[in-house]
Amino acid sequence: MMRTILAGRLGAGVVFAASLFAWGAASATPVLVVDTASGQVLYQEDAGVPWYPASTTKLMTALVVFEALRSGEVTLTTPVMMTRNATKQAFLESGLTFGRTMTLEDALFAALTASANDVAVALAEAVASDESLFVQRMNAQATRLGMTGTHFSSPNGLFDRSNYSTARDLAILGMEIDRVFPEYSRFFQGSAVVIDGKEVKSNNALLTRFSGTVGMKTGFLCASGRNYVGLATRNGKRVMVVVLGATTERERNERSAQYLTQAFDGQLTASGSVEAVQNRPEVVPQDMRIRLCTDKSAAYEAEREALYPMGLPGHESFLHDQIAGQVRTITTWPSDTAVDVPLPKPRPLQPQPATGSAG
Repeated sequence: MMRTILAGRLGAGVVFAASLFAWGAASATPVLVVDTASGQVLYQEDAGVPWYPASTTKLMTALVVFEALRSGEVTLTTPVMMTRNATKQAFLESGLTFGRTMTLEDALFAALTASANDVAVALAEAVASDESLFVQRMNAQATRLGMTGTHFSSPNGLFDRSNYSTARDLAILGMEIDRVFPEYSRFFQGSAVVIDGKEVKSNNALLTRFSGTVGMKTGFLCASGRNYVGLATRNGKRVMVVVLGATTERERNERSAQYLTQAFDGQLTASGSVEAVQNRPEVVPQDMRIRLCTDKSAAYEAEREALYPMGLPGHESFLHDQIAGQVRTITTWPSDTAVDVPLPKPRPLQPQPATGSAG
């Protein structure tokens, strides 16, 4: 038994040492820029390294729902009810309670624009009747698309070590949605939703600050940093950008806009197809919590600001535009079929490190 305990402590020490080593290589966070017409990589850093996708997971949730719409399983007017399972999700901003119901169309806006974790689960249950069955569909789609560095464990991307992806795979996913379902692009373009009078804004600042932005999805967890899968078009060129592990929203927004600007200006050179980027399954996803959500975060943020000062006072910004936002108004109603059965009282949990919002 003592040998087992020692082994566990040694293992924990190795993990801690590895996290410190990774901190030393702080600039090594994944980036990928792709010309969507040719599928050619214009720029990349560690694009095959596994990462916690946070709410960019909801891109796959959207794809599965779009497939269900195309097959006729559901329609845009299908009711989506907030179940008990949905309302127990973490980091809720929607203000929705058990039994509140909206159309599937509105649920897509709530999940993608407001990044509502509870609505993402309710949406999954409306399509597949059970969250786990929906997640099976997510992973089946990932396999179909050749997303060899990806595994999903939920429709919303809340922290789970078995929910991971790569910049390569997320770019392939985003391009598939854009190519196959252009009629649903509006779901990625909202700057805010108003749910029963409560406004929840999108975290995608490029929608209102960078002209040509088509949309897509942001994500944040303390474990992942700030992620972005974005799409923009200018002068007939369509470009996908994936930035994972940014420290602040400013860094995420400015770096994304910078890569897009460089792509549109012809400053980036094609270097092979996105499918040819090699995923690296032997690498364990970094856990950014110590760097982003503890008393050590100030030092790490200062380090990142030195690397990426764009948008700080005295430095150039790549977000010059002022674009009117698109706001979706959502009205819910009580379900006639909701049965309010109290859930068993959970056991008290031990304090856990902050994990962010997945949004």
